Amino acid sequence: MPGGRLTTEERRLIAAGLAEGLGYTEIGRRLERPASTIMREVTRNGGPEGYGADRAQEATRNRARRQKQDPRPAPPLPDSGHGRDPQAVQDFTESFTELLAQQGLPRMMSRVLACLLVADSGALTAAELVQRLRVSPASISHAVTFLEEQGMITRDRAPGTRRERYVVDDEIWLRSTLAAFQMNGVLAAASQRGAEVLGAATPAGTRFGSSAEFLLLVNEALGKVMDEWRRKQAAAARAEAPGD
Repeated sequence: MPGGRLTTEERRLIAAGLAEGLGYTEIGRRLERPASTIMREVTRNGGPEGYGADRAQEATRNRARRQKQDPRPAPPLPDSGHGRDPQAVQDFTESFTELLAQQGLPRMMSRVLACLLVADSGALTAAELVQRLRVSPASISHAVTFLEEQGMITRDRAPGTRRERYVVDDEIWLRSTLAAFQMNGVLAAASQRGAEVLGAATPAGTRFGSSAEFLLLVNEALGKVMDEWRRKQAAAARAEAPGD
């Protein structure tokens, strides 16, 4: 799958695909790009109705020029005492940030989440995030609000102070999976209802019935995975607990 920035030719193919009425997934398939990449490209450059290849290319050049004029964001500072290579930490943090962005998480939210994840404490104040990422307090505030609403971080008070800090813990992906599990359940129920309303034997009804069956199978697998993870975590906690 190609990586890196979109080329002028790819942008022209995106514009042609939109003119044909194609969705992001189909355009991405033709370009061998993730649908999320196509969606971000179109959204930031006028939307499906206003997208133009040349205009998008010029906007990208302008953004690149502005970024070159700005100082490079400082890498998240690794916690001391572990003998880590700061450059390796920075490179990993940037690559993980890019991975989160490719999965559809907005870039600033991706940067904040990656910054929290690489900190051994898993907790940073807003001031610390501003210092490490070299962005405005407003950008941090917007990002942490979004991440908190998604259940990806929580907040508490820094020990011995009144300063609020933002926290990511070991159950971040469990909560994310649980959210997907719950949404799948809602979609499965709605799909079953759709099959009943449309008629199970009709093409549309069959489509909804098949969707419900698939979502229920996915949830069955996810439920088993989450139960197994909880058992492993409980066993690890018992093993670490001091003896009576």
